[in-house]
Amino acid sequence: MAIEQKQSSNAAAEGTGEERNALQKRRAVVGTVVSDKMQKTIVVKVDRRVRHSLYKKYVEKSRRYKAHDETNEAKVGDIVTLVESRPLSREKRWVLQAIVRLAGQAPEANV
Repeated sequence: MAIEQKQSSNAAAEGTGEERNALQKRRAVVGTVVSDKMQKTIVVKVDRRVRHSLYKKYVEKSRRYKAHDETNEAKVGDIVTLVESRPLSREKRWVLQAIVRLAGQAPEANV
């Protein structure tokens, strides 16, 4: 019964663009850094595509998360992975997990 509940919560998380592992309790999102002007804090924009209920077209929706970056290593334009954490301030509930791609790098091509 507990496994069924975890699967249903995974299905709910998939629709929002967030990923969850069966053993992992924390949500993870991938987005682009849009601001790094604060100390130990970055602002990350996470985009997701949603199908419009009436017009059946795909619309891109975005949300901005404030995340904790202890070493100030993420810069504007970087693609990063965030993990949910305990509240660190009034608006900070995410922590930088990894930098997926630096701002100046081109995406890798599968040749």
